[in-house]
Amino acid sequence: MSSYAAPLKDMHFALTELAGLDKVAALPGYEEATEDVVEAILDESAKFTGGVLDPLNYSGDQEGAKWADKSVTMPKGFKDAYRQFVDNGWNALSGNPEHGGQGLPKVVSAAVQEMWKSANISFSLCPLLTLGAIEALELAGNDQQKAMYLPNMISGNWTGTMNITEPQAGSDLAAIRSRAVPQGDGTYKIFGQKIFITYGDHDMAENTIHLVLARTPDAPEGVKGISLFVVPKFLVNPDGSLGARNDTYCVSIEHKLGIHASPTCVMALGDNGGAIGTLVGQENQGLKYMFVMMNAARFAVGLEGLAIAERAYQHAVAYARERVQGRAIEGSASGVPIIKHPDIRRMLMLMRSNVEAMRALAYSVAAAHDAAARHPDPAERAQNQAYVDLMIPVVKGWSTETGNEMAYLGVQVHGGMGFIEETGAAQYMRDARITTIYEGTTGIQANDLMGRKIAREGGATVKAVIGMMQQTRSEVMQQSGAGFAAIAAALGRGIEALQQASDHIVANYGSDVRAVAAGAVPFLRLMGVVSGGWMMARAALVAQGKIAGGNADPFYPAKIATAHFYADHVMSAAAGLAQEVVQGGASALSLDEAMF
Repeated sequence: MSSYAAPLKDMHFALTELAGLDKVAALPGYEEATEDVVEAILDESAKFTGGVLDPLNYSGDQEGAKWADKSVTMPKGFKDAYRQFVDNGWNALSGNPEHGGQGLPKVVSAAVQEMWKSANISFSLCPLLTLGAIEALELAGNDQQKAMYLPNMISGNWTGTMNITEPQAGSDLAAIRSRAVPQGDGTYKIFGQKIFITYGDHDMAENTIHLVLARTPDAPEGVKGISLFVVPKFLVNPDGSLGARNDTYCVSIEHKLGIHASPTCVMALGDNGGAIGTLVGQENQGLKYMFVMMNAARFAVGLEGLAIAERAYQHAVAYARERVQGRAIEGSASGVPIIKHPDIRRMLMLMRSNVEAMRALAYSVAAAHDAAARHPDPAERAQNQAYVDLMIPVVKGWSTETGNEMAYLGVQVHGGMGFIEETGAAQYMRDARITTIYEGTTGIQANDLMGRKIAREGGATVKAVIGMMQQTRSEVMQQSGAGFAAIAAALGRGIEALQQASDHIVANYGSDVRAVAAGAVPFLRLMGVVSGGWMMARAALVAQGKIAGGNADPFYPAKIATAHFYADHVMSAAAGLAQEVVQGGASALSLDEAMF
């Protein structure tokens, strides 16, 4: 079984050449994120993830998290690994320095998080939820809540969760029934049951801080009546020490297809008199605050799609180099490693090119997030925020769908051995499957992209992005190197398809929303494919510039070759996806429900 090695060279390239690390480091408060500092951080993260987290991935999957007596025990090695994780400061990387964080930009945190997720996705889910809870408390928590919870959450001594979903509600948050009864002293007693709560209980940290959606007695119906409460596993005394056990317990964990080492909990609140919680922000505004966590989590889940694809790719390449089977197609006297076979090479190149495209897009969105938060010019902040808002559902939806496809290809490269658990390829396929579902299914992401991000603003932001794509295409057309004509032609066709599909959404969303919605997922995929092609074209331009400047590193011609492959093999889907969006709505809705 192969070991994970962080792809530091491509990460560094994506950060510096495509995401614009130098521009991020010029933002107020991010001055310490210089290229040499970031390189040192990535090097240390690679050592930790490869040496500590990766060895626990397979064993954790085999052992799984265990539940007994309302408590969860993590697989062997996880508790010690988490202690090292906290002691080395990884959880605090992007945290607010006011509460003990290191204050590094999101784009740096994204690269480090990618490593966590590639090495051990089950482990990485714990800090993922904690970081989202931190963002929500920083946005809406009062001074007392921030002082009480944030220092320990940012350090990682305490972890955080999102308690959203309920058995009868699923993704329909309007159906939430959990109750919050005011006690007259500023606290509430919370009653209800929550399901699918990642790391709702575990033994790696001394306290878990739950952010819980519930309704107060006079709350209006629907999503307008949801409030957000902070409910710790152990109550916190005024001096910061831990007090009594709160009335919130894990009553079971799910038996899942994948991510076996990540406990997915059913949480019971208030079975013994009421779980004590305090209101976060204003009453009935909970969904707005929770969306902060959800957006952070959606981006992080998109990174999971990228990360699993990277890990599956590395695993497949290692196997293809070692596995000797069959003669070379042009004839040979003996068997050859399967990496010599054309179809194996095609699959490996599909994996590689998609991974590089997803990484470049995710890092560019993270850098825009940093600019939206810190740029001194309000117009620049607004422009970058619009780009982030547009691309979050793409990063989440397209990257996870593509991550599933790449994990599938990883199994296929292994052939029959891929179906055998001991080779490890199957675990990536199983672990990847949840990523298109949680934090909003691909359909939910696609409807968000189509309705809130395109139709509602008349396509303004997507038009601006298309304009940037067209500028890149013009630059590519000026290059004479091998592959650039194909890259320019494919990007041009992709831009045309994206323009056609987005114009269709803007023109028809108000008059025939059902037909337009039938093409939402194909549109999200189209947006991802073309955005990925745009990033690969930009990468090829940078690589060509390096070569023209005399740089003989083979990384750069390989980057151009990978961009060329993406143009030929991935961008070719754009026209068909646009046709699904524009013409497919009527046929998708043509069958009577009784025929299903």
